[in-house]
Amino acid sequence: MVRTNQVVVIGASGFVAKNLRKYLSEKNIKLISISRSNFKQFKNETKIVLKKYDEKYILPKIQNSTALFHLVGIGKQSVKINFDMINVQFTDFIINMSKKAKIKKIIYASGLGVNANSSNEYFISKYRAEQLIINSGLDYSIFRPSYIVGKDDLFTKSLKNQIKKGEINIPGSGLYSIQPIYIGDVVKLFFQSITQKEFQNKILDLVGPDLLTFEQYVKLFSKKTTASIKKFSLEEAYHDAITNSKSLFGIDDLNILIGNFKGNHNKLQKLSKIKFHSILELLNSGRLL
Repeated sequence: MVRTNQVVVIGASGFVAKNLRKYLSEKNIKLISISRSNFKQFKNETKIVLKKYDEKYILPKIQNSTALFHLVGIGKQSVKINFDMINVQFTDFIINMSKKAKIKKIIYASGLGVNANSSNEYFISKYRAEQLIINSGLDYSIFRPSYIVGKDDLFTKSLKNQIKKGEINIPGSGLYSIQPIYIGDVVKLFFQSITQKEFQNKILDLVGPDLLTFEQYVKLFSKKTTASIKKFSLEEAYHDAITNSKSLFGIDDLNILIGNFKGNHNKLQKLSKIKFHSILELLNSGRLL
C-alpha cells in the first residue's frame, strides 16, 4: 500500500472528478482541486478556481503531492479550441508542472479505442497525450474509458432530456457495442491506482463487465417511460454534427460509437479484485434513471 499525503485533481468540476473528489475526501485524503469552473468543495479539500491555469499560482499549492489526476478533456472541437490544444499541449503543460512540483505520478483518462494505429483526430490526440506521459519519466496509470455512467453523467443527462421531450434518437442501426462502467467502480479503481503498486505504469481499458448494443442500452434505460425511440440515418447524423455545434451527437461521438470498440474487462477485474456493478442490473433496476 502506497501512502498518500496529498492528491491533485485537475479538471475538478467534471462528472468523474466530482465523484472522485467526494470518494477521496471520505477516505480522508487531502485534496488540491483545480478547475476553470466553480464547484462544490468537500472536506479535506483546497479549492482553486482559475479562468486560466497559471503555473506561478498553482505550483506552490501542489508541491510534493503524491499524485495528480489529469481529467481535463473535450468531446468537440470549435474555432476557439481543438483536440491538440487540450489533449496534447495541455498534457505537456501538466507534465512539466508536475515535475517542477516534484509530483511522482500522473493518472490520465484517455479513451477506449486509442492506439498507435488510430486515424481519428480525437484518438490521435489522446494517443499523443499518452505517449507524452509514458515518456515523461513519471510513474503513471492510463485508463481508457468507455462510457462512465451514473446519475448525472453527460450521456445519462442527454437520455433524460430526450425522455422529457418524449423521443430518444439513435443514429444508424444502434447495433454497435458499448461497454459502460459504473462511476462507483471507477472511483474505487482510481483510488487503487494511487495506493497500490500493481497499477504502476499500466494502461488499462476502463470498461464494465457487460457488453451491450447502444439500442439495447437505450431501451433498458427508457423502459419505464413513455418515450418513443427514433432511429435516423448516419448520413443525417453526420450532417447535423458537421453543421450544428449543438447537435445531439458530435462527429467524434459518432466515430466512437461506430468504431464498435471492446475493452478487456477481465484484465481490470484480475488486477483490481473489485466486485463490479452490472450495468444490465443497474438499468433493469432503474437506478440510473
